[in-house]
Amino acid sequence: MEWLTHSQTGFQQTARYLLAMRLTIVALQLISIAVAETMVTLAHRAEAVILPLAYGVLATLAWLWFTRRPPRSTRVVSLVLIVDLLLIGAWLYLTGGYTNPLVSLLLLPIAVAIVLVPLSQSIAVTVAGVAVYTSLVIWHTPVTHEHHSANLAQLHLVGMWVTFATTAAILLLVVGALARRLRQQQAQLAQIRETRLRDEQIIALGLSAAAVAHRLGTPLNTMTLLVEEMKSAVPGGEPMADDLALMESQLGLCSGHLQQLSTAAVQAKTAQLETLSARDWVARLRESATLLWPGAAIQWRQPVPDCPVAVDATLDQAVLNVLANAVTASPSWVAVAARESVDGWMELVVEDHGDGLESTPEGTLGDRVVSSENGLGVGLFLSNATIQRLGGTLKARGSAEGTTIIIELPIAAATNSLSGDQA
Repeated sequence: MEWLTHSQTGFQQTARYLLAMRLTIVALQLISIAVAETMVTLAHRAEAVILPLAYGVLATLAWLWFTRRPPRSTRVVSLVLIVDLLLIGAWLYLTGGYTNPLVSLLLLPIAVAIVLVPLSQSIAVTVAGVAVYTSLVIWHTPVTHEHHSANLAQLHLVGMWVTFATTAAILLLVVGALARRLRQQQAQLAQIRETRLRDEQIIALGLSAAAVAHRLGTPLNTMTLLVEEMKSAVPGGEPMADDLALMESQLGLCSGHLQQLSTAAVQAKTAQLETLSARDWVARLRESATLLWPGAAIQWRQPVPDCPVAVDATLDQAVLNVLANAVTASPSWVAVAARESVDGWMELVVEDHGDGLESTPEGTLGDRVVSSENGLGVGLFLSNATIQRLGGTLKARGSAEGTTIIIELPIAAATNSLSGDQA
């Protein structure tokens, strides 16, 4: 498989627009010859017909070349546009030179060059177009060997109108389409650049978290050993023994969290996803939330849809981060509901009665790290990045009654669901 550069892909996509422009020029040349023959007798009738036909064949070959073997350099495109100018100029030479009203067709390759190639090369194409026009002024042949001044004047006026209308239409359709495509590509590049910068921030945060987890392993093991020694030295009935048992359980909980962090990092590195039903996934989230906040007033609403979703450990942590913010902002009431939308999405809705979004600028939720009174302000940022990585979106709405956060996840295909169930 041959890999194409971004510029090659752009040339490949614009090939059909160039073909449409060239075939329109050929059709206009042939039609103008047919109309002129009804009023005057052309001096170079055969040559004027053969040259547009050859131009049409070359245009088709150029379209095949650009589609199958797109050029790697814009210089090739500039040379092809200069060839267009020479062919159009040769046809104009046979049909009256600069007196031909279709002489404005020389502007079309120049307009395309301004859109497609760099400034220096577009200047070269423009200079070539001016040189072709100047040559037609210096060396030109008469349209007919006979004297038909009245017919020629009428034909020139009609041709000027047709040339203006056709040139305007081609500029609108071809050059306008190329300009729109370039704007779309620039917007895509800007979005990719923003995503890359955000991913770099996430990688930096992930590396910091992994380093901290690695450094915490040694002191936790040391404290676990010290607690075991202290338990062996203290009789079982004393109050100190209960405190040591509680400390041992808390150290085990910390070790378990570090192990979960390590597992999540491995899954994120290998991009491992499992497909579960939304009901099972929400049940797993409810179990984790109950262990983390046993006294929190979280209302898990029923029913939960049974649609399949692709999840991993990082997504669970992202949702738990959202729940942590909701519980912190509204300890007295938090509601979690799951529903299936009509357009193929599974929505997880988290509602609270807090005011956690009042200090967040509008439109920036989850897009960057924001200040937080109760934390470092990175939880929502990482949650949004994780949800977007899995093809979902995170939306929020703040009001006087509280905050509503909607997490949209794509529903997995049926085949993925079956494979996930069997696994």
